[in-house]
Amino acid sequence: MDETEFWELIDTTREDAEGDAEDQADLLVERLMQLDPDSVVDFARHFESRYNRSYLWDLWGAAAVLLNGASDDVFDYFRCWLIGQGREVFEGAIHDPDHLAELLDDFDDEVDGDGEGLGFAADEAYEQLTGAETPDLGLAPLPSEPLGTPFDVDDDAVLAARFPGLWARFRE
Repeated sequence: MDETEFWELIDTTREDAEGDAEDQADLLVERLMQLDPDSVVDFARHFESRYNRSYLWDLWGAAAVLLNGASDDVFDYFRCWLIGQGREVFEGAIHDPDHLAELLDDFDDEVDGDGEGLGFAADEAYEQLTGAETPDLGLAPLPSEPLGTPFDVDDDAVLAARFPGLWARFRE
């Protein structure tokens, strides 16, 4: 599976789920189970590499603005959700997290931002196909701290200053 096929699966499942992350995760498992196990591992590798790439202080701050706070686990699930939004939103957020204010049509912190199931979809499909756990993906481990300059993601004044677009659109 190449990168284009990866994003096509993400996009079609999101569209078919009408943006509901839980339904998208279920659809993703169904679609992945139609593939061979090696393709599922390839999908998992694409997903995990983007998940690791999004481990950024600035993205954590953007998640904290959107979700009115973001613990470690909440930020993990947010990153899965962000991948589930597709290539344009994901890459735009990586480049400039404040740009999410323009990239997101809408955001409801009660239902959006939690893509936990998306993060486990490939593992679930692989296990159902083979009866075994997903093999090691051969990726470097996640660093112990997010990349970038640390800041207090719980300080509203800091968040408002760092993410003026997100703050104005989703918190004021």
